[in-house]
Amino acid sequence: MNRIGFGFDVHKLVPGRRLVLGGEDIPFDKGLLGHSDADVLVHAIADALLGAAALGDIGKHFPDTDPKYKDISSLTLLAHVASLLAEKHFEIINIDSTVVLQKPKIAPYVDQMRKNIAGALGLDAARISIKATTNEGLGFIGAGDGAVAYAVALIDSK
Repeated sequence: MNRIGFGFDVHKLVPGRRLVLGGEDIPFDKGLLGHSDADVLVHAIADALLGAAALGDIGKHFPDTDPKYKDISSLTLLAHVASLLAEKHFEIINIDSTVVLQKPKIAPYVDQMRKNIAGALGLDAARISIKATTNEGLGFIGAGDGAVAYAVALIDSK
C-alpha cells in the first residue's frame, strides 16, 4: 500500500553559523539557527518520511532539549529515520522537495545534496528531487532572514 507524507521546516538565518543544506556546506556569511545543524531541507524530508509512516515528527524522535543532538548532522538523523521505516517494513519510493531561500543560489550544490540525502537513506539519487526558488523579495525569506523547505515522500509497505 502506497502512503504519502508531507514535511515542512523553517529556520532563521544568522551570522556565525554554517549554512548546511542537504548535508552540504554552502559558503555564505550566515547559517541556519537550530539545535542540530539546522538543515531545513533534511528536516522537511525526515518529517515527510515520518508522516508517511505515521511515526510522528522529528521533534518527537530528536527533541531539541536533548544535548546528544546538539550540532548533530541532520543526515545522521535522516539515516535513523530510514532505519525506523525499515523496521516498520516500509520502502521509500521517492522524495520531492523545494528549498525557498533568497540567497545564496544553491543550484550548483543540488546534485551533491541529492547524493548526500540518497546516501543517508540507502537509495539511488534518482529517487531524490530537490528544487530551489526565492521568495521574490517578499517576507522574512525575501529579506534574507530565513529559509523554508517543503518535501513530499512516497513510501510503500514491503
